[in-house]
Amino acid sequence: MSDKIDNETLLAEGDLVADYLEELLDISDLDGDIENSVANGRAYVAIDTDDDRLVGKDGEVLEALQELSRLVVMTETGRRSRLTLDIAGFRERRRLELVALAKDAIAEVLETGEPVRMAPLNAYERKIIHDEVAAAELHSESEGEPPFRRVVVSKP
Repeated sequence: MSDKIDNETLLAEGDLVADYLEELLDISDLDGDIENSVANGRAYVAIDTDDDRLVGKDGEVLEALQELSRLVVMTETGRRSRLTLDIAGFRERRRLELVALAKDAIAEVLETGEPVRMAPLNAYERKIIHDEVAAAELHSESEGEPPFRRVVVSKP
C-alpha cells in the first residue's frame, strides 16, 4: 500500500480547511478569497487578502493557522496532513528571499572554500535552502535545536 495520497483526497482536505478558514474570516470580520489546489503532493490552500494580520510577524500567525488547519484535517479524517497554507502571498515571497540567501551562501562557499552557517530557520525554510544547495552540488546539513536550528553549507 502506498503512502501517496491522490489529488481527490488532497482536494477534499483543502475543502475541509477552506470551510474552517472561511468561518474564521467571517467571525474575525476579515476579507479574503480562499483558493484550494494541490501542489507538490500536498493540499495547498491560499487566502488572497491585503490584510497582513493573518500572516503576523515573520509568519507566526500563518504558521499557527497552518497547524490549526492540519488539526482540522486530523480531527475530521483521522490522518495526518501535510497541507500548506499561504496567506497574502507570504510563503512565495519568503521562498524567493530564501533562494537568494542560499545563492549568497553558495557563492561564499565557492569563493572561500569555508563552510557558511546561516541564521536559524524553521523546517520549511531549511528545506528550501537544502534544495538550492543540492542543486548547486554542494553539501548542507542542519545543526542545533529548534528554534535555533540552522543550515550549514559546505563543499562536499
